[in-house]
Amino acid sequence: MSRSVVILGTQWGDEGKGKIVDLLAHDADAVVRFQGGHNAGHTLVVDGKKTVLHLIPSGILTQRARCLIGNGVVVAPAALIKEIDGLEQHDIEVRSRLGLSGACPVILSCHEALDQARERAKGKKAIGTTGRGIGPVYEDKASRHGIRLADLTDPKRLADKLGGVLDYHNFLLQHYYQADPLDVAEVSDQAAMLGEQLKPMLCDVTADLHALRAQGKALLFEGAQGSLLDIDHGTYPFVTSSNTTIGGVMTGAGVSPQDIDYVLGITKAYTTRVGAGPFPTELDDDYGHRMAERGVEFGATTGRPRRCGWIDAVALRRMVKINGITGLCITKLDVLDGFDQVKVCVDYDGIDHFPLGAEEWADARPVYETIPGWQGNTRGMTDADALPAGARAYLERLEELVEAPVHMLSTGPEREAGVIFQHPYASA
Repeated sequence: MSRSVVILGTQWGDEGKGKIVDLLAHDADAVVRFQGGHNAGHTLVVDGKKTVLHLIPSGILTQRARCLIGNGVVVAPAALIKEIDGLEQHDIEVRSRLGLSGACPVILSCHEALDQARERAKGKKAIGTTGRGIGPVYEDKASRHGIRLADLTDPKRLADKLGGVLDYHNFLLQHYYQADPLDVAEVSDQAAMLGEQLKPMLCDVTADLHALRAQGKALLFEGAQGSLLDIDHGTYPFVTSSNTTIGGVMTGAGVSPQDIDYVLGITKAYTTRVGAGPFPTELDDDYGHRMAERGVEFGATTGRPRRCGWIDAVALRRMVKINGITGLCITKLDVLDGFDQVKVCVDYDGIDHFPLGAEEWADARPVYETIPGWQGNTRGMTDADALPAGARAYLERLEELVEAPVHMLSTGPEREAGVIFQHPYASA
């Protein structure tokens, strides 16, 4: 039986990972975030109630799973505490179940200010970040002068490190971006106060994971964003600042490749993207508008409308190979119900290789294969035998094109809405 399952987005994020993590967390002893920050937004609907999580693993809505945040996650302490308080106001116990790596980089107000100042300065060339300081804090980490969660619990160490970091960021804010500087004492006092609140939750996440693995416990690794936003393998520079592909699991949680038994790729039945960046199959017609309306395509974190288009089998096949996908979960199949036809991008015209960056992606013109649509209703479906023939044919063609089997379907936002052909925790 598979004991360690990884859930990854295979497109540009917003594939519906949160719901699937929530569903599979009932079979897991621990749920782990390993990259990204509170720029992620995972939406869960349980008993008709919607919950949006940003930092806390989606397993928190179960009573069984311990929730862990690994060292690859960048943490905004104030945002995390606000999220904890919000859940506990609804009688969801968090503090006793949440473990934080002391090596997590800390997002400070100066990181957010710098992120927003950069986007303003770029004008029409802005990347479309969430403005939450994710990029700047990963830069500090790579420059080896970042503040980490453990630093917040040691006043002397915090003071020694924070002064230099704020001097650097204030210089950029004032003299390059003509923005207001931040008060060093105010940032320091707030960081120390937040550190005291988080201190009881600090733990050695890597050691805990290896101990759980040795005990035969079931682990679930929850990816944020999507593979096409990976800093190394995505549509650079219109990407996030972390590795959203499989390698991020190892570096961001401290486990080995041998500790992963199954990789589930979450894939929309069509494609969406938030913010700027190339999108070969994007539609600005009735089909695209219908996808947006029926799919309620607005970002869970920013509320920005998502761009919509047909599914891109070329990009998806690439992400299947990079991530070693064991099986796919196709989400929002019901959005395509009633379409007279659906299209799949099977090749790119204009380039003869997989794009390496935004410039080459911009030259990729989709070559489509058209598949007849279906008139049956898949919304809320839980019975595989009731799947319309046209929908089944669409899924089977996707399997052939991307070279990965469909193991699950999600047919609505509710936890129980879906079909499981092969359960990740029951796969050898």
